[in-house]
Amino acid sequence: MPKSFLLNDALHAYLTDHSTPFDDVRRRLVDETASLGGVAQMQVAPEQSIFLTLVTRLSGARHAIELGTFTGLSAISIASGLAPGGRLICCDVSDEWTSIARRYWKEAGVDDRIELRLGPALETLQNLPADPPLDLSFIDAVKGNYVDYWEAIVPRTRQDGVILVDNTLAGGSVLDPSQSAGMTADIRRFNDHAAADSRVELVLLPISDGVTMAVKR
Repeated sequence: MPKSFLLNDALHAYLTDHSTPFDDVRRRLVDETASLGGVAQMQVAPEQSIFLTLVTRLSGARHAIELGTFTGLSAISIASGLAPGGRLICCDVSDEWTSIARRYWKEAGVDDRIELRLGPALETLQNLPADPPLDLSFIDAVKGNYVDYWEAIVPRTRQDGVILVDNTLAGGSVLDPSQSAGMTADIRRFNDHAAADSRVELVLLPISDGVTMAVKR
């Protein structure tokens, strides 16, 4: 099922058919996550998975962090693109969901590149040392904390480092004036905050439910 409100099923199928296909591990992880029911919507879309791998590889990232791991597809995607010797810190609060992730990380052969930290992502961020700086970050956790995550990550990011932020179109509700609270309001507040930040250059991409890509000046 497409996560993008911009795509119907046929267009999404065409998109994925004309992108690099999933390997067997990612495909099985998607299938197992789908069996969990509605909560599976927290998983990144197939096109996001490939995008994360390609951006990580293009950036030459060695030091990466993701906020919000769920069952681990985004982590596999980032870890697969890391430069030799690279490490990914994964932040999540659920041992239940990340227990699935850990199984698939091992199957994908990337478990040695991933460090899982269970606990509030903002606390993990605030306890990170300033050195080494981050090369790549992926924000996909509590939407109400997006501005706080951003403010913790930007100063820790190297020049030309990449910050990716998920769900920044909020299912299209960012344009709905009747949606004045909850996740939509949180996303609007973040989008306005990031767009006004002179420390970065950024673009909001219509990938899945919206992915903001920022590069530190």
